[in-house]
Amino acid sequence: MTLQEKFDYVLKYFAKAMPDAKTELLYDTPFGLLVAVILSAQCTDKLVNQVTPALLKKYPTPQKMMKASHDDIHTLIGKVTFAHSKSDYLRTMAGQLVEEYGGKIPADHEELQKLQGVGRKTASVIMSVVYNKPYMAVDTHVFRVSARIGLTKNAKNPLQTEQQLVKHIPEKLIPKAHHWLILHGRYTCTARAPKHHLCGLRDVCDFYRKEVKVVAPDAKAVKKRKG
Repeated sequence: MTLQEKFDYVLKYFAKAMPDAKTELLYDTPFGLLVAVILSAQCTDKLVNQVTPALLKKYPTPQKMMKASHDDIHTLIGKVTFAHSKSDYLRTMAGQLVEEYGGKIPADHEELQKLQGVGRKTASVIMSVVYNKPYMAVDTHVFRVSARIGLTKNAKNPLQTEQQLVKHIPEKLIPKAHHWLILHGRYTCTARAPKHHLCGLRDVCDFYRKEVKVVAPDAKAVKKRKG
């Protein structure tokens, strides 16, 4: 099987298994999603979803959030990781949106990265989810799953993973493929204990083949024959 054939197999599987895959972050507006993605850095979507409703109810627009005090925001997001820093990020980011972009979320990958708290991954999420553009956001799940299956080879960082993935995924599928890989990593190809019995990609997964070799083949059958 060539690498492209493997990609085609994986994409076909995901399209059938998760046809409606989308972000699990809760949001109502592009600004709400941007806030949620900034908060999600090194934090679970589940925890972010616990704090964003109250935060965005009080500060639903960049115009209102830029006027909030650090302490006010920190009180509302205190459960998330690095809440102190993220409180500053949100205030500054909101101010930048108002002062430099008329309160609108830039539809440009490079412009997004000029916002406080927004790196390449966050910008890619906004571009793919809000604007349906072919940007592959690489988080820990995407990085891990891609390497385990064998879609990427010797990628040492998220950028290398991104560059390898987009070479083989049709542009129109890149936004959805981002969610496919994340959800597969979150619920099936988990970091510590991959759920091989639930995975429909075992036949093409490099990691699964290695795992099978690690375990003594047919150990129970061997023991039974000796008995």
